[in-house]
Amino acid sequence: MSDKTIVLTGASRGLGHAMLEEFLARGHRVAACARSKITTSAKGANPKWFVSLDVCNPADVNAWAKSILAELGPPDLLINNAALINRSAPLWELTPEEFNPVIDVNIKGVFNVIRAFVPAMIQKKRGVTVNFSSGWGRSTSPEVAPYCATKYAIEGLTQALAQELPAGMAAVPLNPGVIDTEMLRNSFGASASSYPKPTAWAKSAVPFLLNLGPSHNGQSLSVPGA
Repeated sequence: MSDKTIVLTGASRGLGHAMLEEFLARGHRVAACARSKITTSAKGANPKWFVSLDVCNPADVNAWAKSILAELGPPDLLINNAALINRSAPLWELTPEEFNPVIDVNIKGVFNVIRAFVPAMIQKKRGVTVNFSSGWGRSTSPEVAPYCATKYAIEGLTQALAQELPAGMAAVPLNPGVIDTEMLRNSFGASASSYPKPTAWAKSAVPFLLNLGPSHNGQSLSVPGA
């Protein structure tokens, strides 16, 4: 497992950055994107594989994928982690300007990345796509309706994708668990601090991700212990 190629979105902070650091620490090649600059001091990091882009922009995603595929080939593991959460409020109090970006990043962004990378994976008939879902993609709570809607969409999108893939590949919707991130603090406030930190979470999440394979295709999974 020391030479896997990983493509990761939303890698500048939170779970994405924690995964980036842990993958690099384990000797893997990581190509990553985020809307803000990605920084790391980990050995093995190649800054030219890190880009600032919005996954909602298909042209930018396609250009990045073309560059990465030319240099690294199809990823062994494609992780769609980038996501937004809405301001906590009843659905009718949210504006279109608040609602639309959640839909655009959490659903359309995942589609753009899949469309850019998965065809090359299919040509090789190998690779695992992991689309980050949520506990709120399998249950609901008040004041996070847009976010819940997107994560339910990810569950359905990913399971349908799994049915379309050739043998030897996998697509998995993954619930990472409840982690003390900026996103969680948006909803939980100070009580978010009682949950695991992203760095600690990544210690168990990354090995779990690296062990996913064709036998997991279409399964709605959760990071053990998270």
